[in-house]
This record gives sequence, structure tokens and C-alpha cells, in this order.
Amino acid sequence: MFNLFSLSWRNIWRHRGRSLMTAGAVGLAVYFTLVYLSFLGAMENGIYNNLTASVGHLQVRVEGYREKREFRDLLIPNAAQVEARLATQTQASRVVALEIPALVAGETRSRGVLLIGDQRPSELRERFVKQSLVEGRLPETGDLESIALGVSLARALKVGLGDPVYVYAPGTEGRGAGAYRLVGLLRFPDPATEAQSAYLALAAAQELAAPGSATRIELHFPFTRYSQDNQLDTLQPQLAASLGPGLSLESWRQASPAIAQIFNLLTPLVLIFAAIFFGLAGLLVVNTIYLGLLERTRELGVIVALGAGPAQVTRMVVLESLLLCSSGTLVGGVLGLATIAALSGGFSLEALYGEVGGVFGLPEKVYLSLGAWDIPITLGFTLITGLLAAWWPARVAARLEPVEAMRFTA
Repeated sequence: MFNLFSLSWRNIWRHRGRSLMTAGAVGLAVYFTLVYLSFLGAMENGIYNNLTASVGHLQVRVEGYREKREFRDLLIPNAAQVEARLATQTQASRVVALEIPALVAGETRSRGVLLIGDQRPSELRERFVKQSLVEGRLPETGDLESIALGVSLARALKVGLGDPVYVYAPGTEGRGAGAYRLVGLLRFPDPATEAQSAYLALAAAQELAAPGSATRIELHFPFTRYSQDNQLDTLQPQLAASLGPGLSLESWRQASPAIAQIFNLLTPLVLIFAAIFFGLAGLLVVNTIYLGLLERTRELGVIVALGAGPAQVTRMVVLESLLLCSSGTLVGGVLGLATIAALSGGFSLEALYGEVGGVFGLPEKVYLSLGAWDIPITLGFTLITGLLAAWWPARVAARLEPVEAMRFTA
């Protein structure tokens, strides 16, 4: 085996320039595959974190809420009791929100909005402030007199910080109307959301439209990687069993099915691109191995005449292909890992997609990192490329007739 290995190694470097170019192509395929896998993994985690921060990992809603049209039918009564029941089942952070279709007015103009009153834990509140607040502050918990508006909505109403804002919510179960002071301006990636966003403290929203009620309760778990999401498969049925009648518990996938489809497409997309990279590199490997085979036809004839069987010749050709791919893999892998390590501290993509990316939940900063299967997947593609590239040349070599091979002239 040692002699076969040594012979195969010498054979692939007889034409150093050709072999270097082929090994370089394999190295580039390995390099781009590793970087591509780490980049898509980082994007996957970034989108996952942004999405779950806005809708939660799990949501408590009224059963069949998508088919209901009346505001009263969407309410979760005694929301504080439901939240307390959930608190005994899980340590997840909880956001209690009340969404109210309402009319918001300034001194001279009015607009229809989806008014949101929510109660967030401090870490989620700080994140929301960092991402969306551009001026002023958010209404504090228990504050019954303050409101925050989207920048576009405030501009349309011609109101500024400190101005009075009037809210009308007819047909609800609370006061139905209220006057508030504008204390904060919010900016969102989606202009339509910014033009229809108004925020109150949960207590103020309940006083206005639905005392003691909410329309959703979000559960936020300390998951930072998409690979951790499979834990919800166990948690969701356990928590759903603790809810009262008329309530349902759905995951972020069920709440945002369109975005969930993006995650389902990422893995096939990665495999397709990796197959293209290695397919192109494999063609060069086939070319190099076959040309080397033609140039050594007389030599192979002598080897066969001395007693080497088809299996030994086949092993030699396959080993040459694998050694060539391994050489490129080593260099490409080292360069790829070095690049990933250099960019693991994060880099901004804002210049690439600007504010448009925020509409789709793309992260502002990407931190490259490899998943548990990324390196095995890359090595698997390298092995398959080496074996497939050697298949045809190995068949040709195994069928050589000693006499004809020794008379062959390239």
C-alpha cells in the first residue's frame, strides 16, 4: 500500500503546473463552500433572532383568530391569569400585547392605525428601543397618558413630541376614546408599518378598549441559533395542554408561514451551490487524471504485464484522484477557516441591501460561524468528487491490454 501511495503521489506531480491548477480549483470549491455555508448559517441565525424577537417563539391566541373579524372575538380574557399560568410552566420571557383597530388624530388630521399596547420584559424592551426608537422615549409601564408614533404617522398627523394625540376606538369594551401626549417617535424598515404604528402602555390600551384582556401573549426563549428551534417541538404541546379552553398555542412558523418557507429552502440551496462548485472542479480533476493516464499508457502496460491486476490499477487511479482532491482541500480548507475566523467578529451588510433588508428581517450585522455538519458536508463533497472523477479513467486503465498499451504512442 505504501508503494502504491508513493507511486500515485509521484504520478500526479509529474506535470506540476496542470496538477497545481486542478488542486487549486478543488481548493477554491472547498474555500467557497465553507465560506458560503458559514455565511448562510449566520444569515439563518440572524433572521431567526430578528423574527422571534418581533413575534416570539410561541404565541398564545384565541382559537381560529384568523377567521374572526369582530374585535371582541379576538380577546384573551383575564390575560394576567393566563400569563401567570404560563409562568409556572416555563421560564421564558413573556410579552402581553393588545392590538386595537383605532383612529388616531392630531389637531387637524387623522389616520386609521393598528394601536398596540404591550408589556415587555426589560431585555426585550431595550432591544426594541435600540432598533426602533429615534427620538423621545417609549410609554412606561402603567403610564396612562403617553403614546409613541411611527415617524411617518406623526408627520402625516402634523404632530411633534409633546403635542396632544387623540385616539378613538369605537365598538370596544373600554372607554373608546382618549387623549395622550406624544413622547416618542419610532422608525421601522417597512414604510407601511411606520405609517400605521402607534404604541401605548398595556394598561392604557386595556383602559381604552379591553380591560384585563389581550389579543396575544408571546413567549420568548433564550434561543440564539436556529438549530435550537427543534426544542419547541417538545415544549409546544406541553405548554398548550396548560392553556384553558378556547386558546391555542402556535409557533413562529405557524404565525409567519411565508418566512418559515425561506428556512426550508436554505439547506437545498446550499447543497445545490456546493454541487455546482465541486462539479466544475471535478471536471478539471477528470481532465488531469485522464491526460496523465494517456501519457503513462506504455508505463501502465508494463505494470500490467508484470502482474498487476485490474483492481490494483483501478486503486492506483482512484488514489491519484483522491490525493489530488485532498491537496486542494487542505489548502482551501485552511484559507476558508482563516477567513471565517477573521470575520467571526461580525461585519455589516447595510451597504449591500440598505433599509430594504430590514423588511425581510435580514440582520444588520453578520457573524460567520460553522455549524456542526458544515465541515463533514464539505469533506463529503470532496470525497464524492474524487471518486466520481476517477471512475471513467479507472475503467479505461483497468481494461488496458499489456501488448497494445506498450505499443501506444501519445
